[in-house]
Amino acid sequence: MQILDGRALSKKIEEKVSQEVKNLKSTCGCTPGLAVVLVGQDPASAAYVNMKKKACDRAGFYSITHDMPESISQEAIEKTIVMLNNDTNVDGILIQLPLPEHIDTTKLLELVDPAKDVDGFHPFNVGRLATGLDGFVPCTPLGVMELLREYNIDVKGKNCVVVGASNIVGKPMAALLLNANATVEICHIFTDDLKKHTLAADVVLVGVGVINLITEDMVKDNVVIIDIGVSRTPEGKLVGDVDFENVSKKSSYITPSPGGVGPMTIAMLLSNTVKAAKMNAKKLLEKSEA
Repeated sequence: MQILDGRALSKKIEEKVSQEVKNLKSTCGCTPGLAVVLVGQDPASAAYVNMKKKACDRAGFYSITHDMPESISQEAIEKTIVMLNNDTNVDGILIQLPLPEHIDTTKLLELVDPAKDVDGFHPFNVGRLATGLDGFVPCTPLGVMELLREYNIDVKGKNCVVVGASNIVGKPMAALLLNANATVEICHIFTDDLKKHTLAADVVLVGVGVINLITEDMVKDNVVIIDIGVSRTPEGKLVGDVDFENVSKKSSYITPSPGGVGPMTIAMLLSNTVKAAKMNAKKLLEKSEA
């Protein structure tokens, strides 16, 4: 059994991004800019945004957080997004989810300029992913693919079971695996007999936020386990969706939680923002030469 170390790989990616930032600054005077829209006082969201801010600082980004009260109106958030779409200092826009119930999340995500959609949630980028075209891909599933690549785990022709069908993780994860020529199943809350599906899987990828959902009897020997879920036990310990202690005994590769996929999410956000900055710099150069 080998641990898939997301912390170590995320540091490598962050170092690469930092070098790309230096190159951008020296060649065109551009500094990648990331704007985060944070609504409300959710502690998990605030902590996550703080980690993103620190990562941006380490990489040499320009970053700004628009911290808004939970009672803010839809119109006020929309005005902020339009302003950020038009701000040439901002290459990437991230709307921290979840949003309060009175806010139309879909409308806000669709309002973000697809060229600044570094979270990969705009329908334009979702469509490009589904059809195998280049675009922005949601950071968590993109991080999973980087982890698999780092450890030379080829999913081509493998039976991959994705547990969870969210727009943020499950669906884009399945699309990326399909684009990599894997055989993909998506299981969800209405799936009958989850064990039947996971037992046949060469790779199990799970991200639903249910502690110990995947147990030792649900997987075959030498399975690859990607645990994307994060939950907190009554004792305050962070754990994933997999019974790590017992499932790891049957695994060829497994991600810890925390320390597996989580760090990769922020690393890929940095990578996506640099990608957006390069695209923006190219557009500005073409305009100046026209």
